[in-house]
Amino acid sequence: MKTLGHWLASPWYRSATAVVVGALPVLAFPAPSLWWFAYLALVPWILLARGAPTGRRAAFDGWCGGFGFMFAMHHWLLPNLHVFTFVIAALLGALWAPWGWLVRRLLGGAPPRGRVVAALAVLPAAWLVIELIRSWHALGGPWGVLGASQWQVGAALRLASVGGVWLLSLLLVAVNVAVAVLVAVRRARLPAVAAVVAVAAAGTAAWVWSPRPQTDERVRIAVVQPGVVAGPASADRRFDREERLTRELAGRDVDLVVWGESSVGFDLGARPDLARRLAALSRETGAELLVNVDARRSDRPGIFKSSVLVGPAGLTGDRYDKMRLVPFGEYIPARSLLGWATSVGKAAGEDRMRGTRQVVMDAGGGLRIGPMVCFETAFPDMSRTLAEDGADVLLAQSSTSTFQQSWAPGQHASIAALRAAETGRPMVHATLTGVSAVYGPDGGQRGPWLGTDTSAAHVYDVPLAHGTTPYVRFGDRVPQAALVTVAAWCAAEVLRFRRRSRSPRAPHARTAHGSPTRPGR
Repeated sequence: MKTLGHWLASPWYRSATAVVVGALPVLAFPAPSLWWFAYLALVPWILLARGAPTGRRAAFDGWCGGFGFMFAMHHWLLPNLHVFTFVIAALLGALWAPWGWLVRRLLGGAPPRGRVVAALAVLPAAWLVIELIRSWHALGGPWGVLGASQWQVGAALRLASVGGVWLLSLLLVAVNVAVAVLVAVRRARLPAVAAVVAVAAAGTAAWVWSPRPQTDERVRIAVVQPGVVAGPASADRRFDREERLTRELAGRDVDLVVWGESSVGFDLGARPDLARRLAALSRETGAELLVNVDARRSDRPGIFKSSVLVGPAGLTGDRYDKMRLVPFGEYIPARSLLGWATSVGKAAGEDRMRGTRQVVMDAGGGLRIGPMVCFETAFPDMSRTLAEDGADVLLAQSSTSTFQQSWAPGQHASIAALRAAETGRPMVHATLTGVSAVYGPDGGQRGPWLGTDTSAAHVYDVPLAHGTTPYVRFGDRVPQAALVTVAAWCAAEVLRFRRRSRSPRAPHARTAHGSPTRPGR
């Protein structure tokens, strides 16, 4: 019977093991939502890379693990992108190759205590640099950032208000590295225990001293979720259903009605009849409507996805055009090179057009709203900008109907909790087909999730908050510190290498037979 050592001696088996252990962190996210597992999920991957026979093999373990993580996180893309899902996972997974090498460099063999201390600082920082690089929207954006797995944990949400989701990722990786050290490097247990205690102390300090959002009033916001509407003339039939559901809100004293992404499939400038119907709904409900238009514009070339505000008198003139588009879903990066993706999956046949600036809208009664569209909610900087610009409520209009029976709707809805906690502003996540959700300024869930089997209009009492969180005030200081940490370690390694290369080598002594030998041999 083969032992684990024999199994890992085979390059193929070892690579398969790296893919599996790299995929483990996905269990901390919805739908499994085993948030506590994020504190241990990286340990097998770290131990595997640590025990690699060479630095090159450790880098390959990092790549394979990164492929497993990215594929598991985005597996629901398979029905749409088919084989291209594997290509994307392999390209993004390559970002973890240097991390795998770094694990072996710092923890391989019997590392001295100084190297273990360095690992507890450098490995979390290097992981964060990887998350920062892949957060570039052209690489798919920050979907599946490790810290986002803590969206249900009150203490973690308080930490997010201090350093954003980045601080959560950093501390989670630090705990994983510490646990790996406790398992495999027993003589260096003291630094590992100190790291765990430091993380616990940071959470406690954030819970005790970080400013809490001060809520002083509430608004009533209605989310209209029509559910799945497919087949011929689906855009017309969806509008009819949304109209019917919105009419049910009459007399319920709502302050704002929000429809999901692509809720209107026609340009309202070219369809004044629809604009009049929306204005009539605003008059009936006594609230302005925020709808989302996904159509070719009549006043300029191209297809836009736009948040449009409608009042009792018609279009208010407030409009936000989506800025960060979904790669392959809404445009093809480097279409001349990667346009073949349309032949193997349901990639965008025509590129959507981008907006140029974020917008804060006045929704009446002094309520200022900051809209985002679809996966823009994954970007912390966008919600932070809206909070800085004076938004009282953050709004996301989304549609994950293509991935209805997958983990995607739950993952997307959970992200809004982090954005609310980071900014100290409530967030409404309104979708066409679920999951719709609302979170308070502390990131806590308000009211029920509207699942993927729900067609309804639901009213939420949303608390408003004022003040500024440390994350909004100071921004991305944690990623910046991570970059400095990695750069400092790299500089130290270069200096160490130069010193070794310049130090004089001991002369070779010769034996009586004339053969060279080193002193002390």
